[in-house]
Amino acid sequence: MASGQAELHFLCGKIAAGKSTLSKALAAEHRAVVLSEDEWLPLLYPDELLTIPDYVRYSTRLKKVVGPLVRDLLAAGVSVVLDFPANTVEQRRWMKELADSTGAPHTLHYLDVLDEVCKARLKARNAGGEHPFEVTDEQFEQITSYFVPPGEGEGFRMVVHGL
Repeated sequence: MASGQAELHFLCGKIAAGKSTLSKALAAEHRAVVLSEDEWLPLLYPDELLTIPDYVRYSTRLKKVVGPLVRDLLAAGVSVVLDFPANTVEQRRWMKELADSTGAPHTLHYLDVLDEVCKARLKARNAGGEHPFEVTDEQFEQITSYFVPPGEGEGFRMVVHGL
């Protein structure tokens, strides 16, 4: 990577694995801007985000706006931490296309955290009431059923973060 070149960081991990916490640490370390799906979706669609199909629909809309913004920020020399889930092959494909279109160096940060740890964090997060989404154990299981760990063949430079 050339000195001073903007970087793009992606995050992969189950609900409550620590993606948003890591995104803030990465932003501080790399002097980057964090773009967070969890912050934007409830602001843009406050009464419409009720089901998983709703999430898919509104997340897809948001990506159409965020993609060009990420490209513009990187072209301006600003590093970006994209705090959007990279939890399925399709989500990562969008991110890989975005990274490839910019020519910026990129890293996929995979938070490999056990379900039990995520559920304990989720309970604490729900109790705190500060996160825009409250997720039940049943919803965790349903959403986690779509999770696919990243593979070597996907073309990302990957850093694995454990517990």
